[in-house]
Amino acid sequence: MTKTVESLLDDICLLGDEQYALVTSVRKLIKTLIPNVSEDVKYGGILFSSGVQFCGVFAYKQHVSLEFSCGASIIDPHGCLEGSGKGRRHIKLHSAQSIKEKNLAHYLPLAWEAAKNRGQ
Repeated sequence: MTKTVESLLDDICLLGDEQYALVTSVRKLIKTLIPNVSEDVKYGGILFSSGVQFCGVFAYKQHVSLEFSCGASIIDPHGCLEGSGKGRRHIKLHSAQSIKEKNLAHYLPLAWEAAKNRGQ
């Protein structure tokens, strides 16, 4: 049985109010910045697509992670991207203010563009 976004959000509530608030704030920001976003629950998180899959949000006990599928190709002037793998990068969020501090509004369109340009 495929889990819905709503049922996953119910599960995230069990992790804590902070994680739930972070996930819902990130979802809202993504939907504001990227046109025609669709959501799909996979791998224990919410994956976002707009023509191509470009990021996912995953809630953990101590933080929320925003994962970028093609993050390695994103220029990182703020030094917020973590990871050293061949393709992916992520940003860990620990509080509501970290959404602004870590410049998510800057990185989300870049992640979408990087995913669209993959394979070109």
